[in-house]
Amino acid sequence: MKSVKHSKIKNTGLIFELLVRQIASDTLNNKESKAIPILKKYFNKSSELSKELNLYKSLTTEKFNKEEKATALIEAVVKAHKQLNQSILSKQKYNLIKDINESFGVEQFFSCKVNEYKVLASVYKILEYQEIDSPVEMVNCKYTIIENITGKEVQKEEVGDNIKTFIAEDKDVRLTAYKYLINRFNDKYSTLNSKQKGLLREYINNVSSTEDLTKYVVNEIKDILKVLNVYNKKVDDKVVKIKLNEVSNLLKSMVNVKSVNDNHILSLLRYYELLKELKKV
Repeated sequence: MKSVKHSKIKNTGLIFELLVRQIASDTLNNKESKAIPILKKYFNKSSELSKELNLYKSLTTEKFNKEEKATALIEAVVKAHKQLNQSILSKQKYNLIKDINESFGVEQFFSCKVNEYKVLASVYKILEYQEIDSPVEMVNCKYTIIENITGKEVQKEEVGDNIKTFIAEDKDVRLTAYKYLINRFNDKYSTLNSKQKGLLREYINNVSSTEDLTKYVVNEIKDILKVLNVYNKKVDDKVVKIKLNEVSNLLKSMVNVKSVNDNHILSLLRYYELLKELKKV
């Protein structure tokens, strides 16, 4: 039976996510990103890589309520993947990795962990291998993808003696969430200050360490509480004092948070905005 292995350097979905994340990180650090020309060069609309990326996106972003629809989608994507020009696709991947290695170094580029790694790895195996290669492994991959699409655990049928229960990991892609946060925030506020940019930078850079991100957020909350306390002593308006106390109480409830999510980040961005307004006053 053939060994079914995942290859990071051949996983188009993973490579694309890391390139986009690199661009976002460079932008926040005011650096000209080398990832931009690479992205434009290899993921233009006519490239085979772009076509394969769309198939990856179909299996990682589409959502259905029924398992039957998810299964049908997997079958359709696998069929569509066979229609791609594999020779051109292979050549484009080779040149893509060559450029990435020259710009960032392959080991460093792939060192960052991605929360959707299990799903992306499963998609890779589904597209690159056949069920005859490893029936048990391929069934596990399909169920991982189905759970990602439906948002719920699938009751697995027994295949062989050693099928294990695979529960999809957290499927939030931090970069996508980052874009979402920026868009939502800029709908109401015009610009980000250094504190807000710093928070978002930590949000991206600590994608593989939620513990570090949580520590950063908690420390920032404590600093904001200190500043609010100073302003509260200076304010004479009773209504404003009440509002500041309410905000402080909300912040205190976040001090003991064990895991930071998108809502925490968005709330903290707003608290930074509040401090900006207080400084004006």
